[in-house]
Amino acid sequence: MENIRNFCIIAHIDHGKSTLADRFLEFTHTVEVRKMKAQYLDQLELERERGITIKMAPVRMSYSADGKNYILNLIDTPGHSDFSYEVSRALEAVEGAVLLVDATQGIQAQTLANFRSAKAAGLKIVGAVNKIDLFKNEEEVLRKIAKELADLIGSNESDIFFVSGKTGIGVKELLDGIISHVPHPKEKYASPAAGKISRALIFDSFYDNHKGVVASVRVVNGTITTLKDINLIATETRSKIKELGFFMPDLRESEELSEGEIGYIATGVKDPEKIKIGDTLLQLKIENSKYNVKELALPGYNEPHAVAFVSFYPEDSNEYELLEAGLQKLKLNDSALTILPDQNEVLGRGFKVGFLGRLHFEITSERLKREFNLSTLNTFPSVIYKIKTKKGWIEIIKPEDLPAEYEEIWEPTVKAEIIVPAEQLKNVIPLQTIFRMSDIKTSTFQERIKVETNMPLSELISDFDDKLKSVSGGYASFSYELGEYVKADIVRVDVLVAGKPLPGLSRFLPRATHESESRKMIERLKELLPRQQFAQSLQASVGTKVIAREDIAAMKKDVTGYLYGGDRTRKMKLWKKQKRGKKRLKERAESTIPPSVFKELLKK
Repeated sequence: MENIRNFCIIAHIDHGKSTLADRFLEFTHTVEVRKMKAQYLDQLELERERGITIKMAPVRMSYSADGKNYILNLIDTPGHSDFSYEVSRALEAVEGAVLLVDATQGIQAQTLANFRSAKAAGLKIVGAVNKIDLFKNEEEVLRKIAKELADLIGSNESDIFFVSGKTGIGVKELLDGIISHVPHPKEKYASPAAGKISRALIFDSFYDNHKGVVASVRVVNGTITTLKDINLIATETRSKIKELGFFMPDLRESEELSEGEIGYIATGVKDPEKIKIGDTLLQLKIENSKYNVKELALPGYNEPHAVAFVSFYPEDSNEYELLEAGLQKLKLNDSALTILPDQNEVLGRGFKVGFLGRLHFEITSERLKREFNLSTLNTFPSVIYKIKTKKGWIEIIKPEDLPAEYEEIWEPTVKAEIIVPAEQLKNVIPLQTIFRMSDIKTSTFQERIKVETNMPLSELISDFDDKLKSVSGGYASFSYELGEYVKADIVRVDVLVAGKPLPGLSRFLPRATHESESRKMIERLKELLPRQQFAQSLQASVGTKVIAREDIAAMKKDVTGYLYGGDRTRKMKLWKKQKRGKKRLKERAESTIPPSVFKELLKK
């Protein structure tokens, strides 16, 4: 194990993690030059389109230094706060982390959040300043950022590395620094019976049609081979290994995985429910009966807390089973998803899915469409509310489930941390009235301003991120953590289209602004909804009181255009027939809207 280094790259979004990983792959000759492409480890089409990392990506590299051959196991991680659970799992599988900072932006909010997570995990943190090719004659600027990073980490300024993920400057020095600074794997969890039990931690997984569920693992004790069966402790599943090996970055088959190594195990298990992220994969070299298998489990991961819930329904009710299978396979690859069955009077059977944020929801919805060719109808994102009734407390997610009689509504909050240039603070502070921010505290942070505030979780999952970037010219960044529940003065607003409630569009809005917000929503809905053959009335109501209304005129067709002269009675008959037809269409029409409309209505 002395020649193994396990590490990950952590940074704020767009600070160049994936580009630096590309240079590592090139410099260590892990990927041939002719096969190399930008963002090589980002395998999802969506990752390339959006230019962000969504999924952690492990890779094994070989590197020689000081006459020794080293194995470097790198895990590239996402930067967006919605995917912080991906980062937390990667941190548990390694001994070190490269904390990367963009020289053009400096330390950002997610930089701080990732640093705290890595420090809490007990990792050795190596600081690096990226994009130095943009500062060829500005050494003072680079030294200033290096000092800020060194102060944050608690190291000497001389320990900070300067690299360019674009040109490859400093990559060799950083790799040498990783070897000298990051400790080799040690026995973190002592084996209950040394030499007799092999254990590995499952930190990720994906589905292969031929190999079944493929688990990404970090071997903690012993050596895992294909010769013996494996046991999955959490689900009490026993299976025979179909294949194991390393990420190079394509799957490279091997005969064994040794202690301290990171690799994959094709379990052969076809049921996604049998594999749990954070579970312990076990190989016993003696009879199971001599050990209590449950006591052999490694400490897993804290369960992710979903902050936003959206119900998904298949557009074609016959695709319910396909939607279920698609979501289960996505959960293998994204363990932060929470999936529960759901039922709607109009939309039929579906699933209530929990997400870690708005971007997480958008990515999952798009992956369902692209990877599984599933068209879905989505409800409006909601959070978990606590309702006080005469009989006690209940929890609801959908506003439609609010009891007719209740005493109080309590909503979840978040503690947000915003870092913004001093000159942009005047543009950020007015957001407090739009997003119900409270308890605002400001302090100086390395020539910038750090704003700490509390705000309702429901406001955060609207378009807070986009609005913050807009008003600050893209210079502000933020991170957050869940806060406490507080009593809320909010009301439920229902939306009716053609007199019928629109499933999934009911919302909780602040009592002080619910009428103006409802008018804006109805006006926006009028712009977004396509015209039909019949007139549509759009209404927002609180209980039986209508507080906003708009009408969409029917599409017109001149059914009497071919008639000329003669008795008017013939035209009257055709007009009446057309009117009856439109009435029947209106009665049969379903009150549904496409997912794109929900996404637009989500914006403030």
